[in-house]
Amino acid sequence: MKFFKRKNKKNKEQLDTNNNAVESTKQQDSVVDNNTPEEIVVPPELLAQGVEPHQYQLSQQLSKTNDNFGKKMKHLFSIKKKIDEDLFEELETTLLMADVGAAASMDIIDNVRKSLKRKNLSDSDAVFDALKVQLTELARQVEQPLEIDDSKQPFVILVVGVNGVGKTTTIAKLARKYKSMGKNVMLAAGDTFRAAAVEQLKTWGERENIPVMAQNTGADSASVIFDAMNSAKAKNIDVLIADTAGRLHTQSNLMQELEKISRVMRKNDETAPHETLIVIDGGTGQNAISQVREFNKANKLTGVVITKLDGTPKGGVLFNLASEFGIPVRFIGVGEKSSDLKPYNAAEFVEAIIS
Repeated sequence: MKFFKRKNKKNKEQLDTNNNAVESTKQQDSVVDNNTPEEIVVPPELLAQGVEPHQYQLSQQLSKTNDNFGKKMKHLFSIKKKIDEDLFEELETTLLMADVGAAASMDIIDNVRKSLKRKNLSDSDAVFDALKVQLTELARQVEQPLEIDDSKQPFVILVVGVNGVGKTTTIAKLARKYKSMGKNVMLAAGDTFRAAAVEQLKTWGERENIPVMAQNTGADSASVIFDAMNSAKAKNIDVLIADTAGRLHTQSNLMQELEKISRVMRKNDETAPHETLIVIDGGTGQNAISQVREFNKANKLTGVVITKLDGTPKGGVLFNLASEFGIPVRFIGVGEKSSDLKPYNAAEFVEAIIS
């Protein structure tokens, strides 16, 4: 009887693994198949105001943050025409509720106060305008598109992050983006801890005719990426995107393994990795800040991708990250399609969440 139970348990574990692999492949299929361009219909009144289709689309995709942030701001300023301490306290509360962060919120409000005093302004509309200026200035501090240096061949992008943030799917979207730009792309399945992650990349690579360097589950991740770099050089690949195992930022042994990956990569190319991207879930608030802090210690981060912003009312975490670290935000994820991984534009982002 005990043997039968152990066998059933083993079969169940295998079934769970297979189901996870199937589910991951299904999720990947949505990236590949659900990419048909759709017509964006802008309401006539907004067209008359000069709103572009892509800006209207972004405002729709960030509507949850707009509801929690922009609309609350507008309501606040509509009922409070006088500038007083109550106004600033409610303004700070609204910023905090959108995950802007305590330090960033205080800095923003202090700068708004200084701006009003300098310009001798005294009505709530002026506060709103000053707030928008301050948010845009902070957002612009991390606006720096990812440029592929063609002198580096391959240009190696190392992608890190915890499980569940959309890391592997982001890699798929990036690969499609660069391939559409005429780049030769290769993927390295460095998440050797999860069989589903390896299969996900391999399936996607086959569909898009993008080579994927992979080994068996449990293989040494650094070795997989090292071999991928050699293969990429031999095949004149322009961009190599390397996945890594999702790990909790509190797991010191796994973070040390991440350090090892970078050391091994530099044995192949002393300038690699040329970009180290961390993928974070925009809805995780303060936890995202902790993730960036700890991953930045293990591997110097050069860029951030914030995913799932379409599903959270707390998109203000971007300002929190900008204030705390100043690491460039390369892309924002606002949907399931490949085209929904958008290069980050500060002015458009602020306009979408506060208009």
